[in-house]
Amino acid sequence: MTLATMALYADGRTRLTHIGSWRVKETDRITGPYRAFIEAAPFFALASGGPDGFDCSPRGDAPGFVRVADEKTLLIPDRRGNNRIDTLRNIIHDPRVALLFLIPGCGETIRVNGRATISTDPALTQSFVIDGKAPRTVIVVTVDRIYYQCAKAIVRSKLWDASRHVERKSLPSASALRARRPRASSACVPTINIGVPAASAAIRRLRSAGDVPAVRHATSAPTGSASRARSRTPIRSAVRCAGANTATTTR
Repeated sequence: MTLATMALYADGRTRLTHIGSWRVKETDRITGPYRAFIEAAPFFALASGGPDGFDCSPRGDAPGFVRVADEKTLLIPDRRGNNRIDTLRNIIHDPRVALLFLIPGCGETIRVNGRATISTDPALTQSFVIDGKAPRTVIVVTVDRIYYQCAKAIVRSKLWDASRHVERKSLPSASALRARRPRASSACVPTINIGVPAASAAIRRLRSAGDVPAVRHATSAPTGSASRARSRTPIRSAVRCAGANTATTTR
């Protein structure tokens, strides 16, 4: 961050040289007061990053489900969710994680930055058994920084105000969210209506022009008499365009 940008966040009573004083809110270990907040939290968001970008995953259970092993270590049971395992994949690629703890009715939030590993130790997973079910893995977070966030965001949002809660039925259902998936642009995926003998040459020209980033034939072109007999048989070629998998049909 440049000094000019930092100056935007300095009020008339704060000297520029003192802007870094926010670090007094930080500590590199879990103190007693921070431990009390973490053990009272039934929910936190877990942010991680990987080769496909960043991800933020909600985690929740009874208060105390995040275990404070010692002043530098948090233990998080990875209980069943949507089974996307985005966080686990990201941790394997990059161990850096960030956690944001929320406590219903409390304005302050607790933020933790650290490095994570994934444990499959049976003794550890069995120590988190609930209703006879153990998590498959436990995420072990080594704390680098921990600090609290003031209540302004929670107060402004009136997050815990029951009178402001939204009726679930007023929003789209989960099935509605899954119902429609975006289709690839027709400008991105051309349809080639030509005979099989000329199809490969046409696709090669498109690829060289950059219009079709990748093409893989599912069926090889027939030769000889078979080519004449099957010249009208569709050949589906997988095309990856702008991150979407779709298909073109050639005739």
